Amino acid sequence: MLTGAMRNPSFSSLVTRPVRAADAPAWGRLRQALWPSETNEHEEEIAWFFAGLANEPQAVILAEREGEILGFAELSLRVYAEGCSSSPVGYLEGWYVVPEARRQGVGRALVRAAEAWAKEQGCTEFASDTELENTVSAAAHQALGFEEVEIIRCFRKPILRP
Repeated sequence: MLTGAMRNPSFSSLVTRPVRAADAPAWGRLRQALWPSETNEHEEEIAWFFAGLANEPQAVILAEREGEILGFAELSLRVYAEGCSSSPVGYLEGWYVVPEARRQGVGRALVRAAEAWAKEQGCTEFASDTELENTVSAAAHQALGFEEVEIIRCFRKPILRP
């Protein structure tokens, strides 16, 4: 359970805190910016989260400065994550910072708060992923101490009905 706001010492007016129901519109806009192809799912998934019906995320942290929400981290616990040897593993399911607030410590503050949440859940490892071509995200992960452990390709095949 996320207990409250945390101040980032390197960015004094920046606060990381658990999402609240009143934040739903802002969180939805940020989700849309991160995952633009999922046009209709965001509002429904946010409603499920606040109703306690969502499998993921299990926790959401927002970064806020002077009343403006600058980013979010969506978190879950996974039984397994590539390259990890413990279970459960805290997992960074989604991570986004508005472009004008990047490279100012906002992403770092979100990841630190996410790691603290995972530690509260009894995790000893924290994991994440990004798409192969997203080199900006890969660099941000590595700058925050993540190590790349695997590159995988995912496949799908439709099963045709007779």
